[in-house]
Amino acid sequence: MSFFARGLPVILLWAASAALAPGQWPNFPTAGPRAADGKIDLAGPPPKTHTGKPDFSGLWEPALENAKPGQVSYNGLPPLPFPIPHAEGDPPTAQFFNIGAGFKDGLPFTPWAAALRAERKGNNAKDNPDAHCLPMGLTQLHMHIQPRKVVQTEREIVLLYEANGNTRQILLDGRAQPKDATPWWYGYSTGHWDGETLVVETTGFRDDVWLDMDGSPLTGSGKIVERWRRPKFGLMQIDLTIEDPKAYTRSFTVRVKHRLMPDTELMEFVCEERDAVHYVGK
Repeated sequence: MSFFARGLPVILLWAASAALAPGQWPNFPTAGPRAADGKIDLAGPPPKTHTGKPDFSGLWEPALENAKPGQVSYNGLPPLPFPIPHAEGDPPTAQFFNIGAGFKDGLPFTPWAAALRAERKGNNAKDNPDAHCLPMGLTQLHMHIQPRKVVQTEREIVLLYEANGNTRQILLDGRAQPKDATPWWYGYSTGHWDGETLVVETTGFRDDVWLDMDGSPLTGSGKIVERWRRPKFGLMQIDLTIEDPKAYTRSFTVRVKHRLMPDTELMEFVCEERDAVHYVGK
């Protein structure tokens, strides 16, 4: 069963226990710069591949911002030891429950999409794919509190998500987007480099993708363009521009920020939907 189907109280219960749960892999040092205290220097320069491009490899979680004294992340880590850069005109930070929470007037829904999102939210998100152990939307995975591991080679990037054991691939070998491809939950992702930024284009989605827990939709006519950056060793930022003429009257861009989780590894996660028949809406 996916704990996110149960609602916020279960998320908080899981979060409170996460730091106390025994790990599966013993701690093992992450390769990288070390500070005087022996810990990874999260503020250090980002690593590079042998071709000189940023290397996004590592284990990551959503970065904790505006933390209160003593506050730790859902995985038990303190905030980054430096302020996360902000500049005027930056996209708003995406939120797991409502990806458009940072927009003053909300997302630019079409009437069809607004009605669908209201229906999904009104039914307590009982049909969210995560509630039935089905693949979540890419944006849900980007914002998910459980860790994700990035494995990077010259020809591809593979993302291993602890949440529901999801896997995604981004192909960097120069191929074009497929034509008339079978729709996939995660679509088809190809990437190219723009200087120090990795630009990823994804199309070929199914018609029933959820962008967030509240049910903001993405359809088969949608496209997501991501711009990946690693400004510091311990910080990764991804700007996502989403366009879908069926669901939105214009494109919009949000940002996700991830913090490196050094000296640890993914845990095994198996989703069981045995309780899904008991989920109820209104």
